Amino acid sequence: MIINHYKLRTDIKSYNLGGMECSAGLISVELAKNLLRANPNTYAVVPLCRTSHETGRFPSTSSFTWFEPIKAPTINITAAFTKERMRKELLVSLGCDLMAVAGDTLKTNITTLGPLVLPFTEQFMFFVTLVLKKVFKAKVKPYIPDFNLALQHFCIHAGGRAVLEEVQKNLQLTDWHMEPSRMTLHRFGNTSSSSPWYELAYTEAKGRIAGGDRVWQIAFGSGFKCNGAVWRALTSTPLSETRGNPWKDEIHKYPVKA
Repeated sequence: MIINHYKLRTDIKSYNLGGMECSAGLISVELAKNLLRANPNTYAVVPLCRTSHETGRFPSTSSFTWFEPIKAPTINITAAFTKERMRKELLVSLGCDLMAVAGDTLKTNITTLGPLVLPFTEQFMFFVTLVLKKVFKAKVKPYIPDFNLALQHFCIHAGGRAVLEEVQKNLQLTDWHMEPSRMTLHRFGNTSSSSPWYELAYTEAKGRIAGGDRVWQIAFGSGFKCNGAVWRALTSTPLSETRGNPWKDEIHKYPVKA
């Protein structure tokens, strides 16, 4: 609102450090990256938040030493709202159109991310469809780019079965692509902003990541927010090198029917 009101530069990075909920982890990583660039020879710690009502101990998420960041787009669309009870308790309420808004938010995120990772042919098809729909008001189906041409692995926030099904449908992903998210939901439940990291750890423990592979992490938060990060693997990740991986001693049991 401040950027728009004062007509500031369009390339200004705006970080909402409060209310990011389950999407906080990914945007925090980008913020930490930029802070480190501005302050060389320093360290940054990014806490991975879990839902406040959980009890018990959770293992660490991933060694995370073999990747470099590419891009982390952030999209905010309203779908959750706050309301106040008679006793002045502030609550968060999810609208009944949450799944539809999640799909729209994801499509907006795709529009931001696509030019950065997709091959030219996919960008062209997406752009032509967008022009026909927005400019000429043509009744054409939105073109869903084939992200498999640019991305090999997907770590989608395990917020619930319905969320995962909506993302799978919008991105036209296979069950193999959705496996890390579904198995994370099955084993740990919704662990808030740490779930994409459990999913990355799952992919590592399965030995699926080869040098040069790209991993797209997607996280959703109330508001409605959609944060993403794309990582490029610098090298393969041998299971023997995944120290602290929470799946290391359990990976042979998965996948299970979720």
